[in-house]
Amino acid sequence: MFSEKANRIFQNVIEAYHIKDDVAQEFENPFHKEKALIDHLLYRKCWIDTVQWHYEDLIRDPDISAEDALVLKRKIDASNQDRTDTVEYIDSYFLDLFDDVEPKADARINTESPAWGIDRLSILALKIYHMNEEANRKEASEKHQMECKAKLQVLLEQQVDLSLAIDQLLEDIKVGDKYMKVYKQMKMYNDDEMNPVLRSRR
Repeated sequence: MFSEKANRIFQNVIEAYHIKDDVAQEFENPFHKEKALIDHLLYRKCWIDTVQWHYEDLIRDPDISAEDALVLKRKIDASNQDRTDTVEYIDSYFLDLFDDVEPKADARINTESPAWGIDRLSILALKIYHMNEEANRKEASEKHQMECKAKLQVLLEQQVDLSLAIDQLLEDIKVGDKYMKVYKQMKMYNDDEMNPVLRSRR
């Protein structure tokens, strides 16, 4: 099933990142874009999410300087755009994959595209990794550990459900019971022409 592959790649990404645990570390994708496109995209997607997870931790430091916070905010903005672009690349992969499928007359559309479900699955893998860390953090109180273990079980259940939903969606598209319709995000605040602040600075 597709979700098994995705979850395995996400786990590998998160473990690889935490070897150095440094947002500035060099990114290396083990999957060749031409030979294993979807694996390449999944790995890149989760790496973006993982780095941004730690950006979000860093920017919440109450002692961070205004200058450092601004630099970090710009990195988070760039990361968000990169994340959105990668999601759209993943949807393009599925559009190509199912290009020859003729949807049935009564085919339905889903509330989100496959890639946005995969986006949530990637972030969920990060929540599971870090919640597991908290559930086993030795210097934490027993109460904290127990609360985190309970939350971890919910996250693991959610991972099973979301994985199943993604696999079912892909199968429904494959057999024509559902069809894909992808809308670009059209973010306006990054556009020099649409953002009035950026437009006024030109």
